[in-house]
Amino acid sequence: MTVYTSLAEIPADSAPSAVAIGKFDGVHVGHRAVIGSLIGHARGDALRAVVVTFDRNPLALLAPERCPEEIVGLDQKIELLAQSGVDDVVVLPFTAEFAARSPDDFVSSVLVDALHARCVLVGADFRFGARGAGTVDTLRSLGARSGFVVDVVADVSDGEGARTSSSAIRAALRAGEIDRAARMLGRPPRLRGRVVHGLKRGRELGYPTANLAPRSDGFVPAEGVYAGWLVDHDALGAPRYPAAISIGVNPTFDDVSERQVEAHVIDADLDLYGHLVDIEFAERIRGMVAYQGVDALIEQMGHDVDDARRTTAAAESRE
Repeated sequence: MTVYTSLAEIPADSAPSAVAIGKFDGVHVGHRAVIGSLIGHARGDALRAVVVTFDRNPLALLAPERCPEEIVGLDQKIELLAQSGVDDVVVLPFTAEFAARSPDDFVSSVLVDALHARCVLVGADFRFGARGAGTVDTLRSLGARSGFVVDVVADVSDGEGARTSSSAIRAALRAGEIDRAARMLGRPPRLRGRVVHGLKRGRELGYPTANLAPRSDGFVPAEGVYAGWLVDHDALGAPRYPAAISIGVNPTFDDVSERQVEAHVIDADLDLYGHLVDIEFAERIRGMVAYQGVDALIEQMGHDVDDARRTTAAAESRE
């Protein structure tokens, strides 16, 4: 797969394409339905399968106060798109200049001149161009003049009758509903970041943890203790270890002001400082509780590790 970070990088003589456009935050099962349809069109008509996305959520520029946290970072999104089987990903910088383009200009410069589009796939709520002036009907009209057809891909249900969407996934994670988020994502929710030094309290209590840097990629679920895995990207083969994961402010000690994400790798003592890791979530074990004394906390941590060990083993047996 080839990744382009500007229209200027795309060869002028590139082959005609089928194009899917969107934010693709999370690359969830709804997005993958669009991509599956894209690949079907591309293979059937001997076209390149191209995804066009953006380097940030457009709201980060247009209305920062309404911009949601991303479910995955840009590098993660590109990896997930690569796994989907598309030929190219075009990551457009969403600048003020780009946002000011008219629908006609977007179609002519991106879809026609750069990508030689023959088929364009979008969701039913797709908007484009300055102030979101372009709709699906606009795109169809411009496509009829420019030589491409438009295919609107239907929504995908979350299995409980609701529409799968990035907003619904954020709501599930905010509530600690890992199973529901995983169904909509089609994989375990995950965070990515560097391991940094913390207070080393976990090691003092017998359960050393890898502390994720505060500015990490991904949507942090509700406070609590979770079963999951740690994936070490800086180790050969990127090994995946079962882990007990804590998210919160250490209420027993009440000396941390920001939520922390910490992962205790089960049955292994690893030096992970500075490593790039993914934290994957399998299940929420319990909420965050302030315990009366260190002994009670240590006892509960032992129970949490046992629960996480059982949960991850069961999940791995189903994979």
